[in-house]
Order: sequence, then C-alpha cells, then structure tokens
Amino acid sequence: MITQNQSQRQSLKILPQQIQLLNLYFLNSLELEQRIKNELEENPFLEATEKKDEDEVKAVKEDMQDYQDWDEVMYDDVPNYKSDYQNYFDSDVAPDTPIVSVNTFKEDLHQQLQLLDLEDDDRMSADYIIDILNGEGFMDRPLDEVAEDMSFSFQKVIELDMVKRGLMIVQSLDPIGIGACNIQECLLLQLNAMDKRRPDVKCAIQLLRDHYKDLMHRQFEKLHHVLKIDDEELKAVLNLISGLKFHPVHETSAFDPKNTIIPDYIITNYGGEIQVSLYSSRAGTVFVNQSLHDELASQISNKDKSASQYVKSKLNSAQWFVNAVKQREDTMLRIMKCIVELQSEYFTEGDIRLLKPMVLRNLADMLGMDISTISRITSNKYAETHFGIIYLKTLFSEGIADKKGEVISNKVIRSVIEEAISKEDKKHPYTDQQLVHILSSNGYNIARRTIAKYREQLQIPIAQIRAVWA
Repeated sequence: MITQNQSQRQSLKILPQQIQLLNLYFLNSLELEQRIKNELEENPFLEATEKKDEDEVKAVKEDMQDYQDWDEVMYDDVPNYKSDYQNYFDSDVAPDTPIVSVNTFKEDLHQQLQLLDLEDDDRMSADYIIDILNGEGFMDRPLDEVAEDMSFSFQKVIELDMVKRGLMIVQSLDPIGIGACNIQECLLLQLNAMDKRRPDVKCAIQLLRDHYKDLMHRQFEKLHHVLKIDDEELKAVLNLISGLKFHPVHETSAFDPKNTIIPDYIITNYGGEIQVSLYSSRAGTVFVNQSLHDELASQISNKDKSASQYVKSKLNSAQWFVNAVKQREDTMLRIMKCIVELQSEYFTEGDIRLLKPMVLRNLADMLGMDISTISRITSNKYAETHFGIIYLKTLFSEGIADKKGEVISNKVIRSVIEEAISKEDKKHPYTDQQLVHILSSNGYNIARRTIAKYREQLQIPIAQIRAVWA
C-alpha cells in the first residue's frame, strides 16, 4: 500500500564552490601561485599579468641605455676575461672543491620510506607526516587536526585511522623515537627497541608507561611500592632513562637549508601605528579574457550544444576563480587587521608577555564569520614583523586566571617557564615548586600543578632527570 508521510528535519548542504573556496583560504602565498598556474593551464579564458617592480624596470632601462653605443659595447664594456681567469687560478681556492651537501633528517626519512613496500594511502600519509614533524622530530600536532588538513590538501576525506597508520610507519624508521608525540613516547620507543628481557629495561618501560605522572611529580615512595624495587634498583632505572635521547633529532642535525619561509602578511610599525598589508596581492593580476569568449561564442553554432556548454562552463569557472582570489585577499586582510587590533600591544613591542588570550571564537564573533573560515585563513600562514617572522597559529591561546583573578595567556606562562629553566644551574635545576616562587616574584601567581602541566607541554622533564641529564 502506497502512503505519504510529511516530516521535518535539519540538514547541512555545502556547495562544491564553498568547499573550493575553503581550500583556497587554506593556501599560503607559494601554494596560491601554483594554484593560479594550474588554473591558467586548464582554463583558456583565464589570464594573468605579472607586475614588474619599479627598480627592476629602471635597471632594465639603464642596461638598454648602456648598450645604445656600439663602440662602447665593443671596447669599454668587454670584461678582461684573461685577468678574471688568472685571478681565479692564482687564488688558494681549488677549482674542483666540492660544495657541501647537507641532508636533513626529513630527507633521510623520505629515502627510508621509499625502500618500504606500502599501500599508496599509507605511503601518502607517512610522507605528509614526515613533512610536518617539528625541528626536533616530534609530532606536535593533534592527529584529528592532521587528518582535517590532509583532507583539504588532497581534496578527499582522510580518516583518522589512516593518519595513525602513517604515524606508526614513521615511528618505525630511524632514528628511534622519530615521530613521537611527546618525551614519554620518545623514551618508550627507545626502550621497546632494547632487549626487554633485561630487568632494568622491563622496569623502565613499566615506569614510563604506567607511572609517568608519578615520576614527573617525584613520587618516589609510591614508585618503590608499585614497582616493588629498592633505592638502588630505582636509581639504576633512572640512570638508564637519563641516558636515552629526550628528543628524536638533535637541534644541530635538524638544520634545513631549503626551509625558506615566504610570509603572507607584512606588518609594519610607523610611528606607533600598525599597518597590515599582503606580501603579494594577486587579485588585480588575474582576470577573465572576455574578448576570447566573445570570439569563440560567435564561431560556435547553436546546434553544437557540447561546445557551447564547454565554453560556458569554462567562462563561469574563470569568473568564479577571479572573484574567489579577490574574496580570499579581502578576507585575509579583515582577519589580520582584527588580530592586530586585539593584539596591538604585542605587535607594537614584540614582547610575547604582552600577548593576550585569543581563540577563534573571538574573531568569529567580532567579524561575523564562521569559525571554519577563521581557521582556514590563519592556518599555514606567516607574517613578517619588525621583530621577526611569526606563525599565525602561535597567536592563539587559551586564558588562565591567576590567584588575583587576572586572565593571562598560557603562551606567556610557558615562555616565562622556558626562560627560567634555560637560565637555571644545570647541576641543580629548579623544581616545580621553585618555579612557582620564581613566577610569583615576576608577578605571575600560578599554581604548581599548572607549572607542571605547561612544563610537560614544553617537553621538559622533571628536575631530577634534568640534573642527571646535565
């Protein structure tokens, strides 16, 4: 029996153009240039002009003026090649001196990955994870965020399980501990690679796996009880742990000569006034070739529907892309100006202690935008300032209230803790309680458990391990 039912339900539908626009928001300057290049190759109705710098044009004109007189070219501007070559061979520098080649740890990991027999998805995930490891070889980003970024990069849905498989593959590579999410996991990866039949190795694995927090809080009496070991055995286990690498990659070996950052914003300070501009604006250089469309449209007969539909779709695509590039830049400027307004003291002085608590919701409420738009624009972007290049994501932080009720950015607390530990006596490092007194003397009344939490986020071990490490 056929029946009809009427019901109401809520659903969210996203147009393909909206997804493409979000993908465009996520791109940085270099990636946008590549995207524009691809669009120019695929769409005949899309054109772009390159803006020459005034100094470059002036230099070209001067060169042209130099070569107007033929006699001057023949006699005055010809270099003395014999003299140049003679000076070269007379110098102490050998002509066959090789150029030093520096292999970064990420290049080594990619090479190791090529030797493994993997599925295409697992290889793609592992390659992506290697590229986003920090300078010390840690995976310091949440895996669900990585899955989301991969989905936007590859324009297909990436499941969390695929990211986890890729991370496990990376952690199986050399050096041992690479791809660890924190110091605890880095130490465990190294211990698991040892002979687990050794009593000290077995006890150290149990200590770090099940009682890491007790170790961080120096609950040694509790560790004696739960591990059923005496002082000498515990000392031997701690000596074993202190001999491990606390970072997968040493800072000196993490040097990457090709790691050049092209900023997306230029933030300047003129007389106390903060000005924001884009590093490279492309909105005025990409346009639709309307004359080509009109010429083709006049040549296509009304009966050739496929050709007519092709021309129409390419024209619509070109118009959308031109508008999308302009909308991207307008949105970028609006969001960055809002950030500068909220963090005006920080951008004026360049002191991280002046950074205020700020989350995506704050910008979304002020600008009337969706949080996803704010997230896409601020991800994968850098800004050049008078105090250096900054990564926009580092400007966002939660606020915590001290004992006086004042809200402070957690970035400020972490920077003060890191600075205090960097200046400590390495043989007698500060305990968490001593750090509480140091921060209190600087005007930050923070609880000891908060100090411990941020110290762990900075991947700094407890005082006793730092003392043995020294």
